[in-house]
Amino acid sequence: MAAPTDMLVVAAHRELRRRLFDVLDREEHDRILSARDAAHAAILLAGRGPVALIVVAFEGDGRASRACCEQLRAMDVCRDAPLLAVFAADCKIGPALLPDSVTDWLDSTHLERELVARWQRARSREPAGPTPEGRVAASASPEEALAYRFAFDDEDGDCEWIVVDPSGERMLDINAAVFRQSQLSVTDLLGKPLTALLAFEGVECDQVLREADRRWHPCQRRTRHGADTGQANARRVRHRGRDAVALSFRSDRAEARGEAALALLTRMFQAGNSIDPQAATARLLIDELSLDYLALWSARPEDSAVPSQLVLHWKGEDIDWPDPALQTSLRRVLGGKAMLHAEDGQRLAEYDPLLQQLRLAGFAGLPLLDERRSVIGALLVGRRRGLGRMDIVEPVLRCAAARFAQSIELRRTREQGRAEGLLDALTGLPNRLLFNDRLDTIIREAHRTGECFAVLFVDLDRFKAINDTYGHAAGDQVLRVVTQRLCSSIRASDTVARYAGDEFTVVLRHIIKTDDVLRVAEKIVQVMEAPLHLDGGEELQVTASIGVSFFPDDAADADTLLKHADEAMYAAKHLGRNNFQIYEMSQDQAQQQDVALISRLRHAERNGELRVFYQPQVDAATEDIVGMEALVRWEHPELGGISPGVFIPLAEESGLIVSLGEWVLRTACAQAQAWEQAFGLRLRLGVNLSAVQLMEPDLLDVVSRVLKETGLDPSLLEMEVTESISIKEVPNLVENLHGLHDLGCRIAIDDFGTGAASLDYLRRLPADRIKIDQSFVRNIGIDPDDEAIVRATIEMAHRLKRGVVAEGVEIEQHFEFLRANHCDELQGYLFCRPLPQASFERLLGERQRLVEGEGAAAA
Repeated sequence: MAAPTDMLVVAAHRELRRRLFDVLDREEHDRILSARDAAHAAILLAGRGPVALIVVAFEGDGRASRACCEQLRAMDVCRDAPLLAVFAADCKIGPALLPDSVTDWLDSTHLERELVARWQRARSREPAGPTPEGRVAASASPEEALAYRFAFDDEDGDCEWIVVDPSGERMLDINAAVFRQSQLSVTDLLGKPLTALLAFEGVECDQVLREADRRWHPCQRRTRHGADTGQANARRVRHRGRDAVALSFRSDRAEARGEAALALLTRMFQAGNSIDPQAATARLLIDELSLDYLALWSARPEDSAVPSQLVLHWKGEDIDWPDPALQTSLRRVLGGKAMLHAEDGQRLAEYDPLLQQLRLAGFAGLPLLDERRSVIGALLVGRRRGLGRMDIVEPVLRCAAARFAQSIELRRTREQGRAEGLLDALTGLPNRLLFNDRLDTIIREAHRTGECFAVLFVDLDRFKAINDTYGHAAGDQVLRVVTQRLCSSIRASDTVARYAGDEFTVVLRHIIKTDDVLRVAEKIVQVMEAPLHLDGGEELQVTASIGVSFFPDDAADADTLLKHADEAMYAAKHLGRNNFQIYEMSQDQAQQQDVALISRLRHAERNGELRVFYQPQVDAATEDIVGMEALVRWEHPELGGISPGVFIPLAEESGLIVSLGEWVLRTACAQAQAWEQAFGLRLRLGVNLSAVQLMEPDLLDVVSRVLKETGLDPSLLEMEVTESISIKEVPNLVENLHGLHDLGCRIAIDDFGTGAASLDYLRRLPADRIKIDQSFVRNIGIDPDDEAIVRATIEMAHRLKRGVVAEGVEIEQHFEFLRANHCDELQGYLFCRPLPQASFERLLGERQRLVEGEGAAAA
């Protein structure tokens, strides 16, 4: 059988799902399937072979994610694959509460660095089977696996199970809890007689297996260092298509035995040295006390904010978890009162809506106290069949509460120290240290993805005079106002930091054109000019000088980028302040670099240095892929990725744009036709035309020849013309565009709204669609004027029967605004970054499989 090739990613939130896809896609794997939930995954996996990897995002309280893992493991194609859990930022559970089906886990903040390494580590382990990880035997069908797994879900407090043949001569399958509690290995137990693990008291083992009537029998379960007392029952199940007996064992554990309680205390203190001491301690309590319910809460005595839940374990059916404010028992414990109910916990249900649903006989709640005896959290635990001897259980719980309190206090101290070390105390912005770290991270990502970005160095003009004249308190107020103005001028995906004194730095990400950055810099200059009123009533006008450098055009490392931005800022100072300047190398250096790049660009196509990337365009209503834009990329062997903003102007100046443009057109059309034959999706292909190409008298012949050679339907080709091209300066513009329209091609006006001839363009050119420039889209939610421009543009285009595409859609706020205002199509990093041919083909394959699966389900 061929080795598994597919990877499956499951995440409810689109942005995390996209991040997971991008990280795995960089490994150039054959196929990555991206699903919202288990049902969606089932559609994508229909008719496919086993998968090589499953990645499930754990979000919120983790209940839906845990259910998703079990549903996936029940599918034949997912049974043997490593399953990695990724904790999203909003996840409220820890690693200790993951289901046994999970192979490994990591936090979403470490995706780019650790995901592939964790998969490779998981792949090198033994194949799935009856291992300490508790996975179902590889040859058992999903239905049979569920048959004996579900058999134990309705028991009170049991967590260990064993499947044996009817005679008890061979143990066939054993879950993770047995290995964890007994500290025995697979070789110690698997294939051995049941008597090697369990010794019944007052009844023969053969009789228990023969009757299999689910009655509980006293017994001892062997451990590496002796035995645990408890009870076991048996029932008949099917395993690998044959009759078998499943036994469930529940230990008396620490709630009944002092020595076990002492051992538990020792292990709890050892757990304090683990990576996640809270989760490790919670897992020990759950296992050793056989708890059905455990909740760990954090609260801050200095404010009235809602407490946050750090850990939640509930072994039972799904319930509606009431708001913390309505949980009477939680409020009492956070008020400093301990609650201990060994057997009569149910009487609390009358007052507590949560306990009404949990139906716990045993319940305990202990406040978590810091060194000043202030309440900083709460530990709540419970069990359906009582907590046992409280003279043993209570000291264990109080010790656990002390450990949890210590862990919470330590974490807060570390967070405070980290914040004080990395955040500016006055403005709350990242300081120089954190900014440099973020810039290094952005550069590493940009080297992988080909992203272009800009660094801005912002220096306040004559700030020292403000301090000297009005005092440092006034200077601090100015810095806080400047911070607000800077943050209001950039997007959520950008970064602003206080670099030093009156110096600020900004990173503008995902830059397509230099003009986009210049508009932001101009906006910052303008907002800084607004009058500023001090608390004493004085009115000031604060201005700023800004320097700009670009990655990778000006430099490929952080130090040089900042140095060039700083030099440009001083150039702005020398030109009178209150302006911005772009870093420019000396004329001789620039000329030498341009000559060298043009010389290399002449041979780039022949040397295989050029590639075409494709960015999808999606329908705003359905979010389905309806088109794609072809984007050329140049991978220089020495300099790495070179920005299109650098080599496209050079190609236009040198005339190389004609041959380069024809190569891009032919490559993209051939690929689009191949995808059309493979998938039949009728995707529209957008290709950019430069002013130089539009002046070529044989443009129509070139396009017609490419369409004929590649076989692409002309109606699927859309030629994009930037609005900055002047009708007067390009004499053949109108005639060529009408000629392309006559060939059957579509025409789109790119970067709409940035030029001065928008209405003239719409009136005179045969435009089918307009593309709203990303500089307006990225200011949605920031600048009401730009929002008004976007709304007016969409309305105007629709009145003129033109379609509208919005570029640069990066966050959900952009998406919701554009959809609410009836924009037709969307393009941007929120949905997908530009992808190389192989990755885009995998994306289309996944989309096609989903459509086919939904059609089959409907039939």
